[in-house]
Amino acid sequence: METGFRKWIITITVIISAIIELIDTTIVNVSINTMSGNLAASLEDTAWVITSYAIANVIVIPMTSFLAEKIGRKQYYIGSIILFTVASAMCGLSSNLWELVAFRFLQGLGGGALLSTSQAILFETFPPKDRAMASGIFALGVIIGPSIGPVMGGYIVDNASWPWIFFVNVPIGLLATILCVRYLRPSKPSRDGKPIDWSGIALLAVGVGALQVVLERGETDDWFSANYIVVLTVVSALCLTFFVWWQLRTPFPVVNLRVLKSVTLSVSAVMTFVLGFGLFSAIYVFPLLAQRILGYTAFQTGLMIMPGVLMGAAISPFLGKMMQRGLRPQWLVIAGFGFTALFTWQLSHSNLESGSEQFWWPLVFRALGAALLIVPLTALAVSELQPKDIPQGAALNNMMRQMGGSFGIALINTYIAHRIVNVRTSLVSHITAYDLPTQLRLKQGTEHFAATATSLYEAGRQAVAALDAAVVRQTYLISYMDAFRLLAVLNGACILLVVVTIRRKKAAAPRIELEAH
Repeated sequence: METGFRKWIITITVIISAIIELIDTTIVNVSINTMSGNLAASLEDTAWVITSYAIANVIVIPMTSFLAEKIGRKQYYIGSIILFTVASAMCGLSSNLWELVAFRFLQGLGGGALLSTSQAILFETFPPKDRAMASGIFALGVIIGPSIGPVMGGYIVDNASWPWIFFVNVPIGLLATILCVRYLRPSKPSRDGKPIDWSGIALLAVGVGALQVVLERGETDDWFSANYIVVLTVVSALCLTFFVWWQLRTPFPVVNLRVLKSVTLSVSAVMTFVLGFGLFSAIYVFPLLAQRILGYTAFQTGLMIMPGVLMGAAISPFLGKMMQRGLRPQWLVIAGFGFTALFTWQLSHSNLESGSEQFWWPLVFRALGAALLIVPLTALAVSELQPKDIPQGAALNNMMRQMGGSFGIALINTYIAHRIVNVRTSLVSHITAYDLPTQLRLKQGTEHFAATATSLYEAGRQAVAALDAAVVRQTYLISYMDAFRLLAVLNGACILLVVVTIRRKKAAAPRIELEAH
């Protein structure tokens, strides 16, 4: 526990570290086209720049407690920041795609440690009675990071070059390293002589890594039509099954799954998975709608999202204080799912004429929903744990949010792909040579293009192409609206899940304060 100036310097440092890690989960997404052209690689291959980071992240997050104990928390944290910073610089200096993919994997290994270790350090910095407020402060990074990534990425790609997406991490990483060396309390590595659980590490790395590849690449390669997806699914299922069995059997596990005996942690982890599902999938679909259908740039899309993000981030610390004063966390969780459902339901009524003014309030509701979910779930997850188990509980909870996001994006992407096929088939079935509105549309289009076309035949071709483009635009719009409606239903259903599963006495704010000791 820290006080005064040191306390707030440490707080600012760990929040900055968490934010840059989360920014890098989304900052690359908007520059894939540019990278593909500059590195002379296909879009499919370039997508591995995103996939490799996600794989490394999810592998290392559950192991952060074990590694911090073995190496010493301060040493592990500083080493992770240095690895993240150096790997970021090397990503920017990469001369070919697979070199970039390799350095992104290393960047993910360093970055994955920052999230859970930052949370554990923050909880240790604040006294037990202020842990709820610490959760609110930590939520700043979780809310801001993924949302600001596309804004930064879009601005950098439009005004500089893609390597600067990685170079911007270098000065921030150096500053964080200096502050950690100066202000973090020394921590000694464990000298208990416990053997390293190499079997657990191998099973976790292979199982989670294979699962992440399946989720990231499944839709692109038509899921189980691709042999490698089938193989990786089987490998993931076997490895993760044996991993759970082994971790419960071995006396010195790399991931202490026994902390899940805490009912509150288990329920919070399930809710956090659902939170990740809704949080990441919704913010995945909205940019598709804005950029593909409505014609916004990545930077403009990011600017639409930012006001709500800043509002959600601003209220997070106050939510923590409200919980300290007796507000039951389950009411915040219910309100959070309610706001998120309202956000997706309102977006499901968008049309081709929708503008930024129609999106302002829904995006504010999204950010409020995220804050109302992240703050109490972060606090509840570790509320029943002993201090020595808090890092492991935080790591598992963060992994569930990341995995929820991966599942959410994979499933919503698949749903959209199937809806596109079905909606297009339905629309095209009404466009025939005998349909009077179609004949009129083609006639008007031909007359319009006749002024610039080389022949009447060419004008007719352009009219058909314009009609097809209109069908495609409507197809995508309807599919995205259906996706938003599905997310609205899922978030609404979660309200009932919260009411049924979170018991009042375990969700009460005084419980958080007392059991945090």
